[in-house]
Amino acid sequence: MAATTSSLSLLFAHPHSRHSSTPHRFGRSHLRLPLLHARCASNGASASTTATKHRRPAEENIREEAARLRGPATTFSAWYEPFPPASDGDPNERYSLDDVVYRSTSGGLLDVRHDMDALARFPGSYWRDLFDSRVGRTTWPYGSGVWSKKEFVLPEIDSDHIVSLFEGNSNLFWAERLGRDHLGGMNDLWVKQCGISHTGSFKDLGMTALVSQVNRLRRAPLSRPINGVGCASTGDTSAALSAYCAAAGIPAIVFLPADRISLQQLIQPIANGATVLSLDTDFDGCMRLIREVTAELPIYLANSLNSLRLEGQKTAAIEILQQFNWQVPDWVIIPGGNLGNIYAFYKGFEMCRVLGLVDRVPRLVCAQAANANPLYRYYKSGWTDFQSLVAETTFASAIQIGDPVSIDRAVVALKATDGIVQEATEEELMDATALADLTGMFACPHTGVALAALFKLRDQGIIGTNDRTVVVSTAHGLKFTQSKIDYHDKNIKDMLCQYANPPISVKPDFGSVMDVLQKKLNGKI
Repeated sequence: MAATTSSLSLLFAHPHSRHSSTPHRFGRSHLRLPLLHARCASNGASASTTATKHRRPAEENIREEAARLRGPATTFSAWYEPFPPASDGDPNERYSLDDVVYRSTSGGLLDVRHDMDALARFPGSYWRDLFDSRVGRTTWPYGSGVWSKKEFVLPEIDSDHIVSLFEGNSNLFWAERLGRDHLGGMNDLWVKQCGISHTGSFKDLGMTALVSQVNRLRRAPLSRPINGVGCASTGDTSAALSAYCAAAGIPAIVFLPADRISLQQLIQPIANGATVLSLDTDFDGCMRLIREVTAELPIYLANSLNSLRLEGQKTAAIEILQQFNWQVPDWVIIPGGNLGNIYAFYKGFEMCRVLGLVDRVPRLVCAQAANANPLYRYYKSGWTDFQSLVAETTFASAIQIGDPVSIDRAVVALKATDGIVQEATEEELMDATALADLTGMFACPHTGVALAALFKLRDQGIIGTNDRTVVVSTAHGLKFTQSKIDYHDKNIKDMLCQYANPPISVKPDFGSVMDVLQKKLNGKI
């Protein structure tokens, strides 16, 4: 939004439930799942013996070890169904996950559905213990925050087909100072830092699921003629797709809107070897083109129109429950652009509720940039009048989307959780980002949108002082450093930048330095 050279730019330049769930008891079942038991040594000698005894052969990698130790196959399954079910459609319409299909016969979206009866043969306590036993391990593929919940994601995929970079397991950051000093004494405010994943955004969670399924389709015995995987992107999707395809040796093709993403986002697919097409249009234009291309060529569509990604993304919700020792937060605030993620979080929470891992779901808030806010306008109309729009430029570029694919999914999630939609202006989101940074974070602008929504909901008295609240941070702040440089240099048109903290130019002598420090520290030295 501002391109002029500044002192700050030059400085950065390089020189040369509260838990109350009581799971139901179930009878014995013929289904068997491997439960990984933690082994703890009581002394150094036994620890050494245990480590030596159970270490895999030196010539064997973790994928080969998993194949050798593979237990009996489970009888869990999942498939595609129309979303939402059409009242006049075929009630038996469903597709295998091995089918290359993105829409129902009526032209609507598809959703991945699981055999919940089979999963429910195990009590919620079983699933909690199983998932907890896998956290932090290097056992393939369970070291991943996604694949540690494999039975809830893609239960039928062979572990050898999984493409994982051990994504997920992201930090749940206690925003102590932000809540205490700037949000009226909130003592239970948390930020789920999905942006510390491998490529710097939450998109890794969905991409591991999608690329793993493509890997399964391309390999024997299915051997489908899929020549590559393609996506339209505002930056983070292309980075995730390119990294996972590179790990699997699958060609990636990405369509990016020219001059609308950060250089840090642009370099990621380039570095990972993707074919990058820069198009003189916005994201919605890129999306239309990639859909046309994938309809004509054997290229698998990776956008959230494909519901496989949501199966991976929903594990962030399950992970939040784990990190609270299976207690349910009161509120979860999620930035929204194409709107698949808020539905993914709802799916994760609701699946855990239905299967008895927890007894309720949190209220969801979708936060949109005011410059790209079709869901907010729909919500304010009482869900009576949805209008797509041409999104205006926003610092939260990854959610600069005016015609979201998952609008219907988002509405289902919000209605089911008594949810709220809020918006943030450019100044509000940048101020919220800067204020969060001043309390120890390094937030991306999209997280700033969610934080700005939180400030508004606190001011309105909707979110209470003692409500356990989670703000979902979707990307790493290092991907959006230019916006921070412009803000702290006060180089953004029509923006006060009230929390700016520019560097101070000082003469290189002791007296000058002391004068500045005395002034800065209010004479306390």
